[in-house]
Amino acid sequence: MSLPNQRAAPFLNPLCVALDVDDATAALNLVTDLKDIAGGFKIGPRLALRYGSDFIKKIADQAPVFVDCKFFDIPSTMESAVRASFDSGASLVTIHALSGAEALERMARVEAELAKQRPFKILAVTILTSWDDSSTPQVMKKQPLARHVTELADLVESSGLKGLVCSSEELELLKEKNLYKVTPGIRFTLDERGDQKRVMSPNEAIKKGSSLLVVGRPILEAKSPRETASDFVTAIYE
Repeated sequence: MSLPNQRAAPFLNPLCVALDVDDATAALNLVTDLKDIAGGFKIGPRLALRYGSDFIKKIADQAPVFVDCKFFDIPSTMESAVRASFDSGASLVTIHALSGAEALERMARVEAELAKQRPFKILAVTILTSWDDSSTPQVMKKQPLARHVTELADLVESSGLKGLVCSSEELELLKEKNLYKVTPGIRFTLDERGDQKRVMSPNEAIKKGSSLLVVGRPILEAKSPRETASDFVTAIYE
């Protein structure tokens, strides 16, 4: 395997396993089973709110952690939430790009400060991968979803932030942007798309410029999560 680890840093390689479960023991067992294969693990609100910062620390002691709570509030509250996530051991944290220029610029300053202590990135979510052109809120400007993504990515870049979350379909649109791109909706086949509207294979997403691939259900629901995680890593490096 020759793909440079720095592409996914602060994760160890480009596979991020989403711990989309409700039970702490199940989540910790997955970490124990997969930490030598995965580059790190994603924790969302369903675990973070049930078990709190001590639980996040337990995982961060074993592997890099991505706290994916998509903070969207007034800038001071967003900053407090990001700092709390960092203190819990998070290496990656999400906010919403829709929070606007003032919030994003403040987050860029916070990221620069915290990254001096250890590797850390704040990722701005552009458009949720469960949305498509027919399901965007009516209050949003009437234009193609791709246009919303590029406009938000421009805002993220101009704010000074260096990372974002986007669907695999937007990677081509954003190829000229030197940003850390985190891509959910990674599947081996379209039959496994679940509630993701925009999906892509691991190797194709890497070739199109993704830095980190988020995979949940295909690994968690597999007969052998360890074997399936290994298959995803192999596919990344093909």
